[in-house]
Amino acid sequence: MQTYCFLSALITLSSIPACVGECDFAHSMCRAQAAGDVVIGILMPCHNKVAALHKRITPASYHCSNFHLSSFMRSLAVIHEIDEINASGFLPGVRLGYMMCDTCSFASTALQNVEYMLAVNKSLNVDCDYSDFRPRVKIILGALLSEVSVAVARLLSVYMIPQLSSTSSAQDLSNKLRYPVFLRTIPSDRHQTKAVGKMMHRFGWNWVGVVYGDGEYGSAAFQSFLKDAEENSVCLDYKEIFPEHLDDSKRLQRIKQVAERIRSSTARVVLLILNSQLVEALFKEMIRTNTSRTWIASDAWSRSRSLAQMEGINKVGDILGFTFATGKNESFDTFLTNLTVTPGGYNHFIEEYKNLRFNCSPECFSDKPPSYCPSPDELKMKAKNACTFTDPQEQNDDYLVTAVDTSDALLHRLAVWATANALKKLLKCNGSSCLGEINFPPWKLLEELKKVRFEFENSSFFFDKNGDFEHYYNLIIWEKDGDHRRFLEIGNYNVPNKTIEVDVKSFSWFSTANTTIPKSRCSERCAPGSAKKILNASCCHNCTLCVEGTYADDWDLNSCQNCPNGTWSPKGATQCQPRTESFLRWKHAHPIILMAAAAFGILLLLVTFIIFLVNRNSPPMKRAEVRLSCLMMAGLSVSFASVICFIGKPNVHLCRARQVMYAMGFTLCVSCVLVKAFRTFLAFLPFGQLTSRRLHKLYKPLVIVIVITSIQGVICLLWMIFDSPKIDDTPPSPQSMEIVIQCREGKHFIGFAIMLGYIALLALVGFLLAFKGRKVPQEFSETGNIIFSMLMYLFVWVCFIPVYITNIERGTPVQASAILVSSYGIIFCHFSPSCYQVLWKSNTETMERILNKWRAISSPNLDEVTEIDIGIPRMNIPLEKSDSFIIPSTSPKLCSSGTLSISSNTTLIKKRKMARKRSISY
Repeated sequence: MQTYCFLSALITLSSIPACVGECDFAHSMCRAQAAGDVVIGILMPCHNKVAALHKRITPASYHCSNFHLSSFMRSLAVIHEIDEINASGFLPGVRLGYMMCDTCSFASTALQNVEYMLAVNKSLNVDCDYSDFRPRVKIILGALLSEVSVAVARLLSVYMIPQLSSTSSAQDLSNKLRYPVFLRTIPSDRHQTKAVGKMMHRFGWNWVGVVYGDGEYGSAAFQSFLKDAEENSVCLDYKEIFPEHLDDSKRLQRIKQVAERIRSSTARVVLLILNSQLVEALFKEMIRTNTSRTWIASDAWSRSRSLAQMEGINKVGDILGFTFATGKNESFDTFLTNLTVTPGGYNHFIEEYKNLRFNCSPECFSDKPPSYCPSPDELKMKAKNACTFTDPQEQNDDYLVTAVDTSDALLHRLAVWATANALKKLLKCNGSSCLGEINFPPWKLLEELKKVRFEFENSSFFFDKNGDFEHYYNLIIWEKDGDHRRFLEIGNYNVPNKTIEVDVKSFSWFSTANTTIPKSRCSERCAPGSAKKILNASCCHNCTLCVEGTYADDWDLNSCQNCPNGTWSPKGATQCQPRTESFLRWKHAHPIILMAAAAFGILLLLVTFIIFLVNRNSPPMKRAEVRLSCLMMAGLSVSFASVICFIGKPNVHLCRARQVMYAMGFTLCVSCVLVKAFRTFLAFLPFGQLTSRRLHKLYKPLVIVIVITSIQGVICLLWMIFDSPKIDDTPPSPQSMEIVIQCREGKHFIGFAIMLGYIALLALVGFLLAFKGRKVPQEFSETGNIIFSMLMYLFVWVCFIPVYITNIERGTPVQASAILVSSYGIIFCHFSPSCYQVLWKSNTETMERILNKWRAISSPNLDEVTEIDIGIPRMNIPLEKSDSFIIPSTSPKLCSSGTLSISSNTTLIKKRKMARKRSISY
């Protein structure tokens, strides 16, 4: 830190000029001053607009326009109170001075003014520690707008120079971590929005609209109002944000949009958190379209005399608002009537006002006034007899007293007296003198100001821990006064007690007769089964159906009641009932159908088994491999039997048994199909290849079936050990009155997925092998049966998976149905064709020829051997161990794997195993 301080003293930024160049103070924004031992800074917007701001490029001085009469009056109240304190000798031997600067309602202008106030010899030294910083201005009173005060407070926090405002009410300024030097003689907006919420509740308004500015004041006040509205059951129909810095054309466009939103809304009450200029523009549009509403004014415009005097103001409807404490002061009114500059000082703002009021300028009232003329609003200040005066600066009248509400000056007077009482403590003043150091660092005054407590006009005032005054608000209504309005106090809001008092008999409403309160509601009666629901932050109710588990048994209930223990209700219920258990009961239609289908499947398998057994020596049965087919039937029977375990109230044992039964049974079936497909695939492979010979060695049907089925057994065993199925104890869907009792196939469904995936993999491999060997004639294979049966299985389970995942609550009947369909698919696609050929198919010439040749080959007598002209493409035929072949000299060699490779027009002689012939077996 010391190194940084040393370097900062060497760099060229050791001083920052207070003005650009040697600016003429008389033409700068700080145009009023009076010397004193302790100088008080005054930041007030004597003008409310910065001219040509959108064209600004260089950092030249700002030029302000539109003289603001109300703020000018407030600044004069501060000056007058300083003069009163000096005259009273409240600080013996110490004279208070002032320096007044015009913020023009713009933050950057205010910062430029603060820079000038704090400058010592027209510069600001850059130091690491400002504890001993002693500028001529010890405290700054202002600013008017919260947005400006926020900017100024951030800068003053660097130097810890106190800032005391009487109008900036933004809630964020109470944050002492961000704004440690800011204090104010008014409550925070958080109290004002509470007062507004309680007033709306008091009058029964629960359907309102809000229009607020996008600055610090408007945004913070709106967010605070949302919470307070919710607490008071007030509903927002709409909210409209109004940018505070727009050029005239865009502002007019936005005004029309907001006005249209207000007109289209059914809310009859509108809260306006805007400055008076925007409210005036909005009211002009309301008057033009003859739109009447009940308006709630924020403190920024609740006592605006210019709005109360505007033409057509009586057409807009009722206007209510909260204001801060006010009080008339005859001495101040006299000062305004006889406006003079403090002796020894100067005030160019007073000169400007008198020029606007008393200077003769008839050319400015023409149709095409010169550019130097005041604005139309400023021309309204012009006295009718202005052209009779030779020197405007010598003139005075009571225009200020009548044009603005001077009672608003009370808070600014309080700010001066708070400062004076803190100075009295700091300077150690007694009845005759002040002994303290006059040129003190400003932070010492801030320290005393936070602790000050003083009496003023029979009331006690002090700052709370947030630096705010907590007193009370006045509730006023804009009462009709001819073509204009006047302010009538009808109640108050006590900030410490958070209570509101309203005298409804002391006034009458515009929009209704006598004392009838205007209505702004949106609610309808809520029937049993529904209740009131708050929308947005806090609003009028909409009737909404009671959610699951709650009920409403009467009209217009604020909320639905929870069901007692052990009972439940669907949506929109008027009473609760016990939930019923849901599972596949034996007496219900669906389980009966499943049982019948499973029983019929087993019966069908039994019939098929008998057919296969009786006709086991027929060619179709031989081609179907009776032994493997019987194993398949056994596996399918177990699968059908597993469906029975899906019915009835489940328990852990049934959950496990049904999955294991299906897994092992169907795996046995599919493994047999895989063996058949593998046999056909081997027949399709070219003879003599190394891969073909190796694959032929693997063709061991019984071993393959045992291994494949055993793998599934291991999978099921691991599944049962590590992630076993159990009863699902998860709560049912809220809308359902049923508790679905079902099996949950493990915590993560991993074992279930592996089990199904393994069977699907076997089916896919079998399908591919059969598809590869599809060119083998049907007389020697079952490729078609295998392809269709495996396709059927894969299709069923591919459909099952997404249905099961998306509807787990109905997973039990879905899986049972999938087992039945896939099992029937194998029966009808695999076994039925063979049975059909045996029982009903006519003996065609081709089949007869084949059967005769098989009989000839099977003859035990060598003399009865016949030749078979196969007439087919090259193929490999796996041999049975009980068979032997007599190989003619013209035939190809026998494969080492136990298959015989034959070609077209080759004579093959098959004979049962005979010792006297040259035979080959494996």
